[in-house]
Amino acid sequence: MRLFFVLLIFVPLSILFHFLHFSKALNFFISALAIIPLAGFMGRATEEIASKKGPTVGGLMNATFGNATELIIAFIALSRGYIEVVQASITGSIIGNLLLVMGASFLAGGLKYKSQPFNKAIVGNGASMLTIATIGLVVPAMFAYTCHLDSRSIAVVHLSEWVAIALLFVYFLGLVFSLHTHKNVFCVPDEDAVDECAQMHWSMGRSLAVLLVTTIFVAIESELLVDSIHEVTKVLSLTELFVGIIIVAIVGNAAEHAAAIVVALKGKADLSLNISQGSSIQVALFVAPVLVLFGTIVGQPMSLVFTPFEVLAVAVSVIISTIVSMDGESNWFEGVLLLAVYFILAVAFFFYRAPGL
Repeated sequence: MRLFFVLLIFVPLSILFHFLHFSKALNFFISALAIIPLAGFMGRATEEIASKKGPTVGGLMNATFGNATELIIAFIALSRGYIEVVQASITGSIIGNLLLVMGASFLAGGLKYKSQPFNKAIVGNGASMLTIATIGLVVPAMFAYTCHLDSRSIAVVHLSEWVAIALLFVYFLGLVFSLHTHKNVFCVPDEDAVDECAQMHWSMGRSLAVLLVTTIFVAIESELLVDSIHEVTKVLSLTELFVGIIIVAIVGNAAEHAAAIVVALKGKADLSLNISQGSSIQVALFVAPVLVLFGTIVGQPMSLVFTPFEVLAVAVSVIISTIVSMDGESNWFEGVLLLAVYFILAVAFFFYRAPGL
């Protein structure tokens, strides 16, 4: 948390730079750095509130609000018409959590421990849900391509809306499955985690106040970030696809990235895996469908038709992350493998120029 306090200096700096009309490209990166600590405090406040509401309600809160920062950034970007950036940030979050975060966690934990065992049930259930999510991305894309329809055509958008509803249905039933009917399979008591929870000293009032204030500032910083996207792509010769899939996705998940690596260093492989894989599931089955429905409401219809390369990247990420974790333990070399795949995909997206549908 100390690093987050240091990074808070970028919050007033980003606002000051905006009013002084500094380069928008510079404002983009300052705003991105400002969002990281705000997301960290927002996550901490959510965890504090959840810890006081019991395991079921608390688990539901953490699962639902775990991607609040991403949602805020995406809501603002979508309302401004940056549909490609929003779609790319969804793809980037999924592959980033499965490859970058899981890979960094495996590598960090593996350098300290020879191997780290974790619950195979978490991997199996997560892989199943991510497979459903991949199908939800493939079907609208195949429908649009085979019928030669634009991604924003009425038929494609309506199909995406129904797919979004189905994915949300699966997501919430998945919460019931893991937090209620089969919680004994997924929730393994951890004495260290209990001790850490006992050391939390934020009151409900303080937690709610921090959550409210950080949400407001995340919205402000997201406005500044989105407002600078066009200039950044122009100055640095980057595509909106690359900005969304790499930069925006990393910024929106930075706090979770750090948390996954920290707990892996503490030898808590189950928790680390829950963060990386669980975040991908939240993005694919909750964030993406919500954004599809939100786009319809604000008059910026967004379909679930992603570029073929994005769909391929998600499928590859799901497959390789499942393969390296299916043995029920992690090591540093498996972390290197995941990071290598992420690097390959990132470079490919840097040079990729998506064709129009």
